Amino acid sequence: MGELKDRVRILGFACTVFGSVLLINGASPSLLIAQSKAGNPCAAKNPCAAKNPCAGKNPCAAKAVDPKLITRPAGTELVAGQQAELVKLGELLWKDTKLSTNGLSCETCHRGNASFSPSFAQPYPHPVAMVAEKAGLKQIHMDEMVQICMVVPMASKPLPWNSKELASLTAYVGRVQKGFAAEQTKKPAASNPCAPRNPCAPKNPCTPKK
Repeated sequence: MGELKDRVRILGFACTVFGSVLLINGASPSLLIAQSKAGNPCAAKNPCAAKNPCAGKNPCAAKAVDPKLITRPAGTELVAGQQAELVKLGELLWKDTKLSTNGLSCETCHRGNASFSPSFAQPYPHPVAMVAEKAGLKQIHMDEMVQICMVVPMASKPLPWNSKELASLTAYVGRVQKGFAAEQTKKPAASNPCAPRNPCAPKNPCTPKK
């Protein structure tokens, strides 16, 4: 009888200790049992697996543009002025998000000469894929390129053709173009990685010597 009481006492002590450990860890036995039935609470959907907020609609993928909006009217000439002054104002406008209706600026897409196609280095007028796609024009002048960028990526209206703003932005784009062209010429011509010497074309070792 005494031996049975000792076993009961030891078993009770063990249960008390085990229960204390669970409570110290912040979970009661009943809670752990409920959680085990409910499944792993850490297996919820990954909050980082949500839709990428940066994967929104491409601002350059807008609808078609009326070519009349971006085509310089016949006889129109850009405002004249000191080139240095125009370039200085153009640089400010290049970074100005107030020119758009969606918070973009020219620099948003082209910081560090980003998003320019190789054809940007060519003298204007020249063909531009976006212009052909959106306005159906085979080629475009530099000031007209400024205008389609105002309309498509920046979701705004074209600048007045006789405005100092358009003349200044065009002047600055000319400066950016020169820097881009110089950068392109410094890039080494990439060798064709698919044109190494054919490893199967050495002299056949089985060919008898002459």
